[in-house]
Amino acid sequence: MSLPRHRRMQTNGFDLGIFEEAVRGYAYFERPVVTLKGAGFVQLGDHFSPALAVLAPFYRLWPAPETLLVAQALLLALSVVPVTGLAVQWLGKARGVLAGLAYGLSWGLWQASGFDFHEIALSVPLLACATVALARGRWRAAVCWALPLLLIKEDQGLLLAGVGGYVLLVGRRRGLGVATLAAAALGTLLAVLVLIPAANPIGTYAYGATAAPGGGDPFTRLLLPADKWWTLAALFAPTLLLALRSPLALLTVLPLAARYWSSNPAYWSTGWHYNAVLMPIIFVAALDGLRRLPDRPSLRLVPAAMLTVALLAAPLPDLSRPGPEVLTARQVLATVPDGARVAAANRLAPQLTSRCTVSLFPFLTFPDDTGSTHLSPDGRDPLFRPVAEWAATLDTPDGFPTPTADDLTAQAALPTAGYRPVAQGAGITIWHWEPGR
Repeated sequence: MSLPRHRRMQTNGFDLGIFEEAVRGYAYFERPVVTLKGAGFVQLGDHFSPALAVLAPFYRLWPAPETLLVAQALLLALSVVPVTGLAVQWLGKARGVLAGLAYGLSWGLWQASGFDFHEIALSVPLLACATVALARGRWRAAVCWALPLLLIKEDQGLLLAGVGGYVLLVGRRRGLGVATLAAAALGTLLAVLVLIPAANPIGTYAYGATAAPGGGDPFTRLLLPADKWWTLAALFAPTLLLALRSPLALLTVLPLAARYWSSNPAYWSTGWHYNAVLMPIIFVAALDGLRRLPDRPSLRLVPAAMLTVALLAAPLPDLSRPGPEVLTARQVLATVPDGARVAAANRLAPQLTSRCTVSLFPFLTFPDDTGSTHLSPDGRDPLFRPVAEWAATLDTPDGFPTPTADDLTAQAALPTAGYRPVAQGAGITIWHWEPGR
C-alpha cells in the first residue's frame, strides 16, 4: 500500500521525511538531526525514540524512504504471527487462521500502513507478543516483551503500565507487577521531563501543552465530543465486542484516556496511525473473551464473522502507477543537485530527503555577506532556520503544516531575497539563490 503511495508523491515530509532524516543520522553514526524541524534539531528533542536506531543497518544498505515503508509493513505483518499462533492454539487451525487474518486486516493496521512511517510500528509486534504472553499467563515474558516500549516513544510507557497493572491484579504477581509499574512511571517521567527537554533546542517538551489540564469538567473533557465514542466503537466492533469480555481490554484504558484528554482532535479520530498499537491488544482480548464463553455451535462462526467485518472496514488499496504529472514533477525535482541544502514544501520533502539536506519551506535563511534574511513570517528565532541555497515550492500550497498564506508570502519574497526560478512544471517551482544576477 505505502510504496505506490510514495511513488505517486502522496507521502509527506511530516512524517516520512522526518523519520528518514533521523534514521539516516543513526545509519552514518551521527546525531539523528532532523532539519525539517529546524537547524540542528535532534529528533530526540521531539519524541524519545532511540529505538529507531535498529533500522539504521537496513537504511545503510538501502538509503531511501522506501526502506522505512517496507520496514513498517514487515513489522506490522510480524505482529500477526503471535496473534495467529494463539488463535490456532485455542480455536483450532481453520478458525485460528481466520481470526489471524481478521487481525492482520484490521483497520488500525491499514491506517498506519497508509500514512507515511511512524515509530509506533516498532511497538506493534512487541505488544502482540506481550499481550499473547499475558493471555497465556507468562508474566515475566510479557514484561520482557513490553519493556522496550520505553525506547520507542514516550507515551508507550502507558501501555507498559497496563501490562504491569495486569500482572499485578490478574496475575497476582505483586513484586513483578509493582516493579513494572514503577519502570513505566519512571521511564515516562524521565523521558518527558529530562531527556526530551535536554535534547530540545528551547528546553521543553513540545506536546505537553496539549495534555495540560484545561478548564471545564474533567469527565466532559474525556467523553466529549462524540467523535471519541465513535472511535471507541470502531475499535471494538471488529471483534464483535468480544474483547470487552476479557480483562485484557483494560490495557487500552490508559492510552485512550491520554488521547481523549488531549486538546488535539487528531488523537481522537480513527485516522492516522494512533490506533495501530491497540489492535493486537483488542484482538487478543477477543480471543480470550471467546474462550470464556460456553462452547456453542453458533460461536464457531465468530472468526469468520470477524474476518468479514475486517474486510468490509478495510479501505480498497490504491495500487495505481504515477501519472504523467508525477513524472514531470520528478523531472523538475531532479534539478536540485545531490547534497544540496533545500527548503521544500511538505509534500515534496520526502522526494529529496535521501539525497539532500532538507528543511521545511517557508522556514529558511540564505547565505550572504551581511547576514540572514528571514522569509518566514512566523517570528520564530532565526537560530532554528536552516540555511537553504535551493527552494522547492508548490504553486498552490496545501496548507499543511504551515498556513497557505504564510507559504505564499514567503514565495513572493523569494525574488527579493536573491532566489531565481530555474525549473517549473506540475505545479512545482525550483528556486536557486543567485544574488546579484
